[in-house]
Amino acid sequence: MRLFTCSNCSNVVHFENTGCVTCGARLAFRPSVLEMIALDAEGTPILSPGQSAIGAVASCSNADLGGCNWLVDDGDPSGFCVACRHNVTIPDLTVAENLANWQKIELAKRGLFYSLLRFRLPLQTRSEDPEKGLGFAFLADDPEAEGEEGHVLTGHAEGLITLNIAEASDPEREARRVALGEPFRTLLGHFRHEVAHYYWNVLVRDRDAFNAFRAVFGDERQDYGEALERHYAEGPPAGWELNHISAYAASHPWEDFAETFAHYFHIVDALDTADAFGLRTNPDVETDAVGIELRRTFDSYATGTVTSLIRAWVPLTLAINSINRSMGQPDLYPFVLSQPVFEKLDYINELIRSSSTSQAV
Repeated sequence: MRLFTCSNCSNVVHFENTGCVTCGARLAFRPSVLEMIALDAEGTPILSPGQSAIGAVASCSNADLGGCNWLVDDGDPSGFCVACRHNVTIPDLTVAENLANWQKIELAKRGLFYSLLRFRLPLQTRSEDPEKGLGFAFLADDPEAEGEEGHVLTGHAEGLITLNIAEASDPEREARRVALGEPFRTLLGHFRHEVAHYYWNVLVRDRDAFNAFRAVFGDERQDYGEALERHYAEGPPAGWELNHISAYAASHPWEDFAETFAHYFHIVDALDTADAFGLRTNPDVETDAVGIELRRTFDSYATGTVTSLIRAWVPLTLAINSINRSMGQPDLYPFVLSQPVFEKLDYINELIRSSSTSQAV
């Protein structure tokens, strides 16, 4: 994630900020250009010197609920920003706990859309494509229902991503993480994993690109339900870490793709953040061009090869893990990138780069 500046006073601000602590101006994110814009009391953009004039903008309709700090800057009549217009269902926000959980969920979702916009991946809402468009249903468990009837399962079905809003509760999410034996479990990670299933449909299935996928991940035609039932009953096969990024990835090729896709987003965005703060542990990372002087910054969203990403990523994770250990904390990055995982990341990299509607921004 990049660092941003307030267009009114040039103070450094962050992606989630709604106001500048230096000048007091209200802030909003303009998704079409990926910039933070200061707004006056009437909601008119305050432009910094050198910024070009912009057309009509409006705050997202979710802004008053504390659920969004993005602008509608493309004239969409829905009143919702490019991220919020994908919402299909939200919880009852008159319940205080639901409102707090939903606000956390929306922040994580905007983190997802930041990456989708940076990569310029194709996006369609459920309004544009009711059967296969990308949509989100944020639901709460029904405490009055018997047994499992009222329990909401997080998952994906033909572009519709369902998320149990209880995942926004830190104690609840941690309990599930421990119960499932996961290295970490985050809202942003959920979004990146589930949206991967949507992009498998869009970029692999709908393009009949099965052969290339199966050559890397295996045959997805094996029974999915049986594979998951076996995974939860027996656990991952011995030696799963030699070929997969996580234990869950070993359950089925679809889940292997989703886990690897999400991990690729973790790597790219974390490197983007590190670069924004000037954190570099390996200066020789920009190796895509021959005979060109190395750039001072490393744009992980624009670099062309997975080799460049991994050469920057591995030393950074070693340093971060060492810092955590020096504080008596477990490794922040408890993963091993084996050669098969590297090849899967390379596949994801090529899939995303070749599917971008234009160059990443």
